[in-house]
Amino acid sequence: MQHGASMLSRPADEFGNDSMVEEMWAAKALEHAEVHFNLLTSVHPSQLRLTPYDDQIYATFRQDFPDLQVGRLSDDVLKSASEKLKWRQFAEKFNKMDDYSYGTLMRADANKEFSPDNSIFVFRVQFLAIEIARNREGANDEIHNTHKPVKKQPQNEA
Repeated sequence: MQHGASMLSRPADEFGNDSMVEEMWAAKALEHAEVHFNLLTSVHPSQLRLTPYDDQIYATFRQDFPDLQVGRLSDDVLKSASEKLKWRQFAEKFNKMDDYSYGTLMRADANKEFSPDNSIFVFRVQFLAIEIARNREGANDEIHNTHKPVKKQPQNEA
């Protein structure tokens, strides 16, 4: 896994359409989604800080997307031609952050768990902006109140 992580930090043009790299990206995105969901169920969302830049990300997000309802989203809402341009301009404001453009899975409906039908593939700073807004605006409260954190099963040592 460590080798995979170091490969993923290399320039994308080195790989072309390598299926192994796509699988590693998907695995990393799924792992990130699971960790985030466990955070939401463990810590009240209003108390959760995702980055040291949460205040700046949230203020900029609400300045650029004042009317976006973050509770339930779709590819149509986030990825139309005009929205892609707005999101690209938003993301460039945070291009100094590590991993700001990495692919990430986000729940489409904030009231539901991750599933294939409730996932949208977005870039990291887009995920952060929406999840910070969900945390601050109460959209993640139901998930926190209705789900318990998943406990990892101890591995048996032989």
